[in-house]
Amino acid sequence: MPGSARSILSGTGLPELDSAVHSQTPIKLSDGRRGFCGVVVSVGRVANAQGNAPGSSAPGEGSAVHAGLAQDSASARDSELERRLLEIGFVEGAKVEILHEGFIGRDPIAVRVDSMRVALRKREAAAIMVQEIPSGNR
Repeated sequence: MPGSARSILSGTGLPELDSAVHSQTPIKLSDGRRGFCGVVVSVGRVANAQGNAPGSSAPGEGSAVHAGLAQDSASARDSELERRLLEIGFVEGAKVEILHEGFIGRDPIAVRVDSMRVALRKREAAAIMVQEIPSGNR
């Protein structure tokens, strides 16, 4: 399975971590709570609850031209966000831990990425898919 979490974690010398992580379904980092520990599976496109790109119109709303322009703009923002997150260190296989959550709406969050601390907005964290590491394997 090239590109999957299994191929990313294989060869790390931690077979117990490998099997524990693969038994879970990936979630968005923004859905984790304080103390959550996981491994980055992918970094990519942010989607809202309806599955539309941010800034795009829902089906039947606005003109087709407006929806197309909004989608292009959202696509450019998403690719820029993905590039920035990868540069910061949110690469596949990186260990992450949520250290702190903001008081209002749990936004922003402080995250440890390997040995570095980073603050992210929930919208940015929603672009990062992670698999939880069970507490016994941390």
